[in-house]
Amino acid sequence: MVVDYQPMYGGAHYDPDPAGGAVSRLDLYGTADRGGPVIASSATVTRRRPGVYRFELPEVPAGRYWGMVTFTPSDGAQPVKDTSLLLDLPLGLGLVTSPEAVAKMLGVPLPITADQRGDLEAAIRNAQSDVVAYLGRPVVPRIVSLSAATPCWTDNLEDTDAWPLPEQDDIVQVSAYKDRGDGTYDAEFLVGLDGATEQPIVRYVTAHAAESERQRPGGVGSEGRRVSSVSAEGQSISYEQAPPAGQAGALPTLDSLSRLRRKLYAPLNRPHRAPFPYSGYPGRRRHYY
Repeated sequence: MVVDYQPMYGGAHYDPDPAGGAVSRLDLYGTADRGGPVIASSATVTRRRPGVYRFELPEVPAGRYWGMVTFTPSDGAQPVKDTSLLLDLPLGLGLVTSPEAVAKMLGVPLPITADQRGDLEAAIRNAQSDVVAYLGRPVVPRIVSLSAATPCWTDNLEDTDAWPLPEQDDIVQVSAYKDRGDGTYDAEFLVGLDGATEQPIVRYVTAHAAESERQRPGGVGSEGRRVSSVSAEGQSISYEQAPPAGQAGALPTLDSLSRLRRKLYAPLNRPHRAPFPYSGYPGRRRHYY
């Protein structure tokens, strides 16, 4: 199992490598105070790209874990402890949120049972499908790999225009790259929208998955539905619905995700340009509409 991590230092994301520092260890705990026994730990870490490090962890049971990462911010500095990492495992299920996050919103105590996990995963996928239909695009990116690729320039390998990628999508991220030592690189890219990193999508799916389970008879957390009235004889019960849109506590609407809808673009017709650096600006021009 692998976990990608961005160091947090002084209230900001920070890469210790340029200053001679290093990320050294990840410990997972089963409680938020991180005072109990260590559930799992790893000192096997690689720098995937500037500011992103990958740990290799042993397999652990599904559930919520609180992480503590040890790293030195610069050469000769004292090690620091970063407690910003919260993990809901397992990863890699194609979900933008987790059953634990939905259970917390429902007020269901953790850890959840296997049956509860299955019901909450189904609710998440249903809410996620609504987002996919509205945006007209998947919310889980795909991985594209290049082997022995020669970049157009090497001063900014985080720029996707530096790589000989075909026109893929309006969203492409450089995931990792490795110098082969002969002027070529092995590189990985995330192509498409990564919904798990977009807070509006995470909030929408979490809230709607929770509300759908709250309203479903026998659903996870359905016993916590808000009662508005009970008949004198106890023969009928009325339940409150979620607050109307625009009020505090209201469910987010699909309109809140409008900026993430797919942009259509096409390359502009232009004459052939000499190779960089002789042609000036190295990027590719795109026309969005």
